[in-house]
Amino acid sequence: MELLKQRIRQDGTVKGTDVLKVDSFLNHQMDVALFEEIGKEFQRRFAGCGVNKILTIEASGIGIACVAAQSFRCPVVFAKKSQSKNIAGEVYTTKVESFTHGKVYDVIVSKKFLGPEDRVLIIDDFLANGAALEGLMDIVHQAGATLVGAGIVIEKAFQPGGDRIRARGVRVESLARIKSMSEENGVEFAED
Repeated sequence: MELLKQRIRQDGTVKGTDVLKVDSFLNHQMDVALFEEIGKEFQRRFAGCGVNKILTIEASGIGIACVAAQSFRCPVVFAKKSQSKNIAGEVYTTKVESFTHGKVYDVIVSKKFLGPEDRVLIIDDFLANGAALEGLMDIVHQAGATLVGAGIVIEKAFQPGGDRIRARGVRVESLARIKSMSEENGVEFAED
């Protein structure tokens, strides 16, 4: 998605060789007009797949998933990283290691919102090592739902997550795939 790549080049900041800060438009301050184009692109790529639920994980994926859900005309379910008093009843649970925060979370989704009748598209902002995506895939599996695929805004293609998940037969559509990045040279995109 060329619009997204331009925005990454213009406003993204590389820290070291593995951190890309896109907080001015993607995951702190959110450019809703850009999100709308991202949502339309995911809808184009997954058209005809019968998506009736979008699943994401808190927090950065929620805004993107909500705007994308408007194109799919379906609800969003987000996995919470901690149990709270307002989630009553039975839950699906899995463990997810966060690359960003360097810790393991128990991730939960209420069984009321995901079941065998659902055709689920997972949406997230980043794919690097794949832990969050694998955790969400586990929740879809526990629910007996059908995983349609995963829509990823930015994939760090130089890290193993995307290749490992694709090798499991999961359709992963990434809007911007980064081949390499450094503070000196910026971002180099992989060919689509």
